[in-house]
Amino acid sequence: MKESNISITLIILSFVLSLIWGGPLIKLMHHFKVGKIIREDGPESHIEKLGTPTMGGFIILIPVIILTVLLNAATLLGFDVSGISVMVPLAVMIVYSILGAIDDWEGIRGPRKGLGMSAKTKFLVQTIFALIISFVLKYALHVPELYWPGYPDPIPLGVAYIPIATFIIVGFSNAMNFTDGLDGLAALISITAFAAYGVIALNQGQTFLANFSFTIVGALFGFLWFNVHPAQLFMGDTGSLALGATLATVALMSGQWLLLPLIAIVPVSEVLSVIIQVVYFRLSGGKRLFKMAPLHHHFELSGWSETQVVQRFWIINLLSVLAGITISMVK
Repeated sequence: MKESNISITLIILSFVLSLIWGGPLIKLMHHFKVGKIIREDGPESHIEKLGTPTMGGFIILIPVIILTVLLNAATLLGFDVSGISVMVPLAVMIVYSILGAIDDWEGIRGPRKGLGMSAKTKFLVQTIFALIISFVLKYALHVPELYWPGYPDPIPLGVAYIPIATFIIVGFSNAMNFTDGLDGLAALISITAFAAYGVIALNQGQTFLANFSFTIVGALFGFLWFNVHPAQLFMGDTGSLALGATLATVALMSGQWLLLPLIAIVPVSEVLSVIIQVVYFRLSGGKRLFKMAPLHHHFELSGWSETQVVQRFWIINLLSVLAGITISMVK
């Protein structure tokens, strides 16, 4: 009961901090003209989003940093509310936010305006970060490497853990990036996914990891306040890259990363739709399987409204999250 009370308190505090910080950030972005550039080949309905402030991931990042650091400071004073291990996913969130912010800035005001950082450069930096994180998880934190449903003990993976963990972190960082294309979509999906791993961590007795996850949930609710349709602010790569990498890191720390494709079924579907589209385009000599990728644009062009796509995708992901939590409890 004590753990759940702390988690609920963190959600509320993080939400309030995001709400307070959100308004000034939007004004700041308007002042510096940090506005979204819309793809010319995208749905026509998105033209009205042109100029909407981006880099809104900072609304999420700042409250998470403040609360996580304060909880660790309280631990040093003798209050058992946090643990040093959560500084690892916090560091992941910070470095991927910085990478995303550089990408956002390049795309808005840099020499590659409208494009952002080159894909090769971004992928290389993501991979280097992910490799370092993987080594820290295995050799510094000694996290459970793999839990198999119905099997009580963690399964060691040896050196294979490093490339697997690296692939998961890079993959989900990009998957969440592809998901961030409609008002509220990436935030809603991230809320359910982090809440799921918060519950899983609580069931494992990893209270510190659970508190960190729920802190992100609260910050995401605060961001969603400004991001619901019609959005006043977009999270940009500043938020999406960081959320994907951090979610992957939390999943790896729980040892329940096998459930990640289920708990984050929408981001997985989004990135698979892009891969399938590219492969099919090349093999078919220029034909397209989807009207447009990522997947949410296909449904928009098929006649669904933006809010319908977001709500239906979120319902699917919520059901998958419930299934994932249930599987995680199988003994």
